[in-house]
Amino acid sequence: MNILVVADPLVTFKTYKDTTFAMMRELQKRGHTLAACEPQHLQWQTGHPVSALVRRIELTGAADDWYRVLHQGREALHTFDAVLMRKDPPFDSEFFYATHLLEQAEREGAKVFNSPRALRDHPEKLALMEFAQYAPPTLVTRSPEAIRHFHAEHKDIILKPLDGMGGMGIFRVGPDGMNLGSITETLNQGGATSVMVQAYLPAIVDGDKRLLLIGGKVAPYVLARIPQGTELRGNLAVGGKGVAQPLSDTDRAIAEAIAPTLAARGLLLVGLDMIGDKVTEINVTSPTCFQEIQQQTGFDVPAMFADALEAAMA
Repeated sequence: MNILVVADPLVTFKTYKDTTFAMMRELQKRGHTLAACEPQHLQWQTGHPVSALVRRIELTGAADDWYRVLHQGREALHTFDAVLMRKDPPFDSEFFYATHLLEQAEREGAKVFNSPRALRDHPEKLALMEFAQYAPPTLVTRSPEAIRHFHAEHKDIILKPLDGMGGMGIFRVGPDGMNLGSITETLNQGGATSVMVQAYLPAIVDGDKRLLLIGGKVAPYVLARIPQGTELRGNLAVGGKGVAQPLSDTDRAIAEAIAPTLAARGLLLVGLDMIGDKVTEINVTSPTCFQEIQQQTGFDVPAMFADALEAAMA
């Protein structure tokens, strides 16, 4: 297959842990050819298909100069066998516009993973609403009063912005309500911005688990991202320790209940976040943790992904 990867600049990749790099390495190993571009390189003009300024690349196997450019030029997206949308969050206006360009490319014959429409329809915090039976008590609102009532009911709560990533902007407010007003003002910007509020889950001490749903199936290992020291957040981006572990029976049951629905909508890869037995987020833009799980358990997550992609293209 001839595969285009739409992602952040290649020079920013930390190849020792980057999931997109792991995907590309496995795909090249199977004989597929690779090209890369950034969302800013996408273009549409009346009378022409969606195209991008792409670089045909080959992975070298080296740690530093890990790829070489074979050719650079503008190419129509529908001429590729598959397009992988792997731009990291945040889901901002430019990401939104890119999904529309990619959806037009689909109308022209391109096969895009994850589906651009599904990316728009499943914002990573709000996608949880559809599966509320598996989630902790949750509130999404702009109202400071509603947040105060939620705190009064649940006593110990977590507040976070809807467009956050990597643990950014997450706050905990305990039973004393200390700084609840100030935190609310900071996050909702005087009522201009919606906030997600969830009941605090003590099981966070055992980690914020990332489950991988690939092609409608559940990978057999999770990465538990465990907070360190006095830090509340387990996110790897803020120093959490990633510990791979087998799926629990509860993890599997919940993931297998959710996975087929999301896969049927064109979400080839989903990162399900769980604390204890509760789903806290559903990540679809650029789920990670392939390399951490593979390195610690030996389970070949990139191969599972490549198998699913090849099956989707068959």
